[in-house]
Amino acid sequence: MPQAKERVLITGAAGFLGSHLCDRFIKEGYHVIGMDNLITGRLKNIEHLFQLEQFEFYNHDVSKFVHVPGELKYILHFASPASPIDYLKIPIQTLKVSSLGTHNLLGLAKAKGARILVASTSEVYGDPQVHPQTEDYWGHVNPIGPRGVYDEAKRFQEAITMAYHTYHGLETRIVRIFNTYGPRMRLNDGRVLPAFIGQALRGEDLTVFGDGSQTRSFCYVDDLVEGIYRLLLSDYAGPVNVGNPSEITIAQFAEEIIKLTGTTQKVVYKPLPQDDPMQRQPDITLARKLLGWEPKVARAEGLKITYDYFKSLTQEELNEKEHFSFEGYVRK
Repeated sequence: MPQAKERVLITGAAGFLGSHLCDRFIKEGYHVIGMDNLITGRLKNIEHLFQLEQFEFYNHDVSKFVHVPGELKYILHFASPASPIDYLKIPIQTLKVSSLGTHNLLGLAKAKGARILVASTSEVYGDPQVHPQTEDYWGHVNPIGPRGVYDEAKRFQEAITMAYHTYHGLETRIVRIFNTYGPRMRLNDGRVLPAFIGQALRGEDLTVFGDGSQTRSFCYVDDLVEGIYRLLLSDYAGPVNVGNPSEITIAQFAEEIIKLTGTTQKVVYKPLPQDDPMQRQPDITLARKLLGWEPKVARAEGLKITYDYFKSLTQEELNEKEHFSFEGYVRK
């Protein structure tokens, strides 16, 4: 454990992944500075940390200049809208947080002599034509499609991060995160897992887009955090896939959720959104070799924990159809 507490800045701290990273770094003995502008994050995810001396919180938009007084050992940039609903509603903020925001945080890392890890995504592969996806696959992305604002923001984020590494010698790490699930996911963020569980808990039919033959692979959040932690402490600057290679079709997944929740509802099929990827499966050979990492939590086990979390939500939370109206961000 670090002696005098080393300080870590985590952006997107009130989000799903950011809040779990805050927990992990506090557990590892660090002083954690959380930063979030709460556009998609929720204070509820980190309110248990506010009583701790080793945690502080800044309500700040990293797309604007970022200043943190004192020393910083690590920066983890996890601020970004991450669900299709978000980035269709707030496309410009989505682009800015991974471009201007990343630039600001790289500048901060350079000024502080800190190591920075940026959260990239399997979305950099777009709708892949190579299966499973390895880190050397360049992707198949529509830059001007509705999802392009997220995909291209993250691709630019990787490019500028590598430029700071090669030009300034900055210590950088890039994690390409695949579908992740667990407690603190937003119930209504448009992603398939919370959508199915929310529909089951509300007694609604489960909505499958397309014919359900598209595949996803789901990684439990604790496994993901372990992979991120190991990558940060490694000495590898290239991108690394972190996810669970266990693949399942959306139609099969709907059946698993029906079985888990005991709902009597049926599955209804709707048209597939534009540029929705047909296949997503990480090749984690590099993470296994480099980090000695692989996912440990089986889907059945992780789903049960996640389902119990969603069951603990209030009726009001369960019935929230809109996550946020994004008033003040969305031009009428």
